[in-house]
Amino acid sequence: MSEIKTQRSLAKGLLAGLIAGLVATAAKSIAERLYPPHVDGEREPPQILAEQIAGHPLNEVASSAAGGAIHWGFGAAVGAAYGALAEYYPAATDKEGATFGLALMTLTHETALPAMGLAASVEDQSPREQTSEAASHLLYGMVAERVRSLVRGLLG
Repeated sequence: MSEIKTQRSLAKGLLAGLIAGLVATAAKSIAERLYPPHVDGEREPPQILAEQIAGHPLNEVASSAAGGAIHWGFGAAVGAAYGALAEYYPAATDKEGATFGLALMTLTHETALPAMGLAASVEDQSPREQTSEAASHLLYGMVAERVRSLVRGLLG
């Protein structure tokens, strides 16, 4: 089978990644509804961050909306960055996006979020939280790569 070579394009990489990030965020959100990292109604990191930004506690509706905006915005932005990276460093797409998903989990849920006080440290996370985050980030990475690759091919 012959491989079609495409010329590198930052704009096309960003666009393909942005679309991929949105689809992957939807997949991750569904996975987290089926296997949530928290079962006791605990607030999620985007909701905590929204309250920190607001400077006061938010009611349930506002917290959910602001948390969702942060979650979706972050997923789209990370997808766009991934699409740009894939344009110039194709090895970033190794293992059909699984490597990307696990790297994202390491950078966010295991490093940045605990450092910002938005999540427990890895040592203090429950096994459920750890496995849910690993599964949903693997899914995010693999869906992002599949969609990015498809969209990028369509963009030529």
